[in-house]
Amino acid sequence: MRDKKKAPYPGVKDSVFTEKLDIIRSYPTIPTFRIMDPDGKIADASKDPQLSKEDCLKIYENMVTLNTMDNILYDTQRQGRISFYMTHYGEEGTLFGTAQALTMEDVIFGQYREAGVLLHRGVSLSSFVNQCTANVLDVNKGRQMPVHYGSREANFQTISSPLATQIPQAAGAAYALKRAGKEAVAACYFGEGAASEGDFHAALNIASTVGAPVLFICRNNGFAISTPADEQYRGDGIAARGHGYGIPVIRVDGNDVLAVYSATKSARDLAISTGVPVLLEAMTYRVSHHSTSDDSSAYREKKEVEAWKRYDSPMSRFRQYLEHKGWWSEEAEKVVRDRVRKEVLEAFIAAEKMKKPPISYMFDDVFDTLSSRLKDQKKEVEEMVGKYPDFYEVARYANEEDAKIERSSEGLP
Repeated sequence: MRDKKKAPYPGVKDSVFTEKLDIIRSYPTIPTFRIMDPDGKIADASKDPQLSKEDCLKIYENMVTLNTMDNILYDTQRQGRISFYMTHYGEEGTLFGTAQALTMEDVIFGQYREAGVLLHRGVSLSSFVNQCTANVLDVNKGRQMPVHYGSREANFQTISSPLATQIPQAAGAAYALKRAGKEAVAACYFGEGAASEGDFHAALNIASTVGAPVLFICRNNGFAISTPADEQYRGDGIAARGHGYGIPVIRVDGNDVLAVYSATKSARDLAISTGVPVLLEAMTYRVSHHSTSDDSSAYREKKEVEAWKRYDSPMSRFRQYLEHKGWWSEEAEKVVRDRVRKEVLEAFIAAEKMKKPPISYMFDDVFDTLSSRLKDQKKEVEEMVGKYPDFYEVARYANEEDAKIERSSEGLP
């Protein structure tokens, strides 16, 4: 027999009838989980995930490496040596905290500021600079903008420029993992600006309804290019949206690498054990310009940025944690920074000297057999380049045979 106090309609669960007309206008604010304070101290020792010294040093040294690579490649873009770049300043805690909690079986879908995840998965400095210089050893064969990384070995899907397209793709990949019986998740990164796209809502809905084990990881860094968060939405951040889709949520201090690690690990365990998606919102602050095409001083005050640098840098916070444990020192900092700077510079100089991919690569890897239209276009390009070799600087490009040899020696197709 039906319970007369409950609404029996199929479109809602567990709603009860009421005679009170109440327009609900407020909801509890979701708290932000934190383990370390800005001084690297832990108030509740039971919450420390107790990562090993080896893991902690790997995380911090990779933070230094990413920071150094950002400094150098940003400068090279300003010198006109690469066309574009995006730095990761202020978001290191979110990147390395999530990366430490994920496994190599987990499929990664990045937005464009996740080089740290690749670095933590063992991708070499050469791979980053080869991609940014678009040389013959670029995994993408020179057909993507800089920082649009991808790696089959690291289980990291190639980044694409259109905003939010990776979110529904991740939902589909997670469902495929579930159907295949794999104990793995799809981890999908995006910013709070991307959460304004329709793809975000479509992805959360389909993932929820089919029970796809995907971690939706939102880097809420306060700004979608030049648009501040308070102009993107009026609700309680991004995590609050999960409730409407029936998705468990976690909000975490994105500048606390230990909290991000613990939150991601718990979210991953829940997604795998129950076969449901989880929405994780990492609260952080984008210290850098959005990209080399942006000047953030046009929409925020420099003193605001400097205050965040001084008060709450993820790297500074984690370094102090290591120092409290006796695992790090000023001397160790100098040794690592000097070594890493040398390695990045050597990798970039070597990459810059390499030839560009063959022009014919423009037509590869879309169809197994070129269509007649593409054949005509390829012929037209070859004739034009042959007619004006100096204008097209033909000497800068490798021929197909040499390119095949060089790429094969590096294990590239």
